[in-house]
Amino acid sequence: MNGLQGYTLPFSPTGNSSLVPPPPWHFSGDVLMVEYRTDPEAVKAFLPEGLEPGEDPGRAAAIFGDWQSATDDGSELLDPVRSQYKEFYVALSCTWQGKPMVRSPFCWVDRDFSLVRGLIQGYPKKLGSIWITKQFAVGRATPGLAPGERFAGSLAAGDRRLVEARITLESPAEAPALASAPLVHTRHFPAWDQSESDLTELVTGGSEDLRIANVWRGDAELEFFDSPYEELSLLAPVEILAGYRFSFAETITGGRLLARNGR
Repeated sequence: MNGLQGYTLPFSPTGNSSLVPPPPWHFSGDVLMVEYRTDPEAVKAFLPEGLEPGEDPGRAAAIFGDWQSATDDGSELLDPVRSQYKEFYVALSCTWQGKPMVRSPFCWVDRDFSLVRGLIQGYPKKLGSIWITKQFAVGRATPGLAPGERFAGSLAAGDRRLVEARITLESPAEAPALASAPLVHTRHFPAWDQSESDLTELVTGGSEDLRIANVWRGDAELEFFDSPYEELSLLAPVEILAGYRFSFAETITGGRLLARNGR
């Protein structure tokens, strides 16, 4: 085999040193989600050209995910340090040419491979500290899936707590629409040679085999905190709609270009 190999840096003679392997990428995990309304003008300010506010302007969601990921051979499952990570992101309801979509203006993860994998897709990922209540099958140190059980999530970044969420389960429910609507991202890579142009693409993800199970709905609390370095609080809730806890799985195979300009 001639030349250096790999899907992402670092390249090597074999390609095994790449931080991220090529897709398909399979994901399974548990999700805490709080649907809420924020200022519709704030949502509009975060949408790039070509995206319009959704049918319910200002509708948004704060989403915590506890994930395991793998490629086709599943080798990551036998080396969990390569596959497990936690995530928080905000989802804004929007449309592209009249079709319901979701835009994520902010996202944090706690592992480097997830951050780089997200940047390839166009997720605006940064590193943060994310904690989520886990659910186990037995014992008193875990909530169950039953009325009155409580779950929580938190995000901190740059030594500052940015988000706190709490959900009290009430009953089984249908999956919320924002959990499965297609995501629209901006892939942006600045040019290093100043005679060249930046790469800026508006894309939608190539999600397949999406599954949502064990959905519970309930009351929720959600708070965003101010930070001198983050603008998340611009999308703070003005009305809490509902909280959800569910399991989620999908496979990412690639994406589709919508427009060359993604801002």
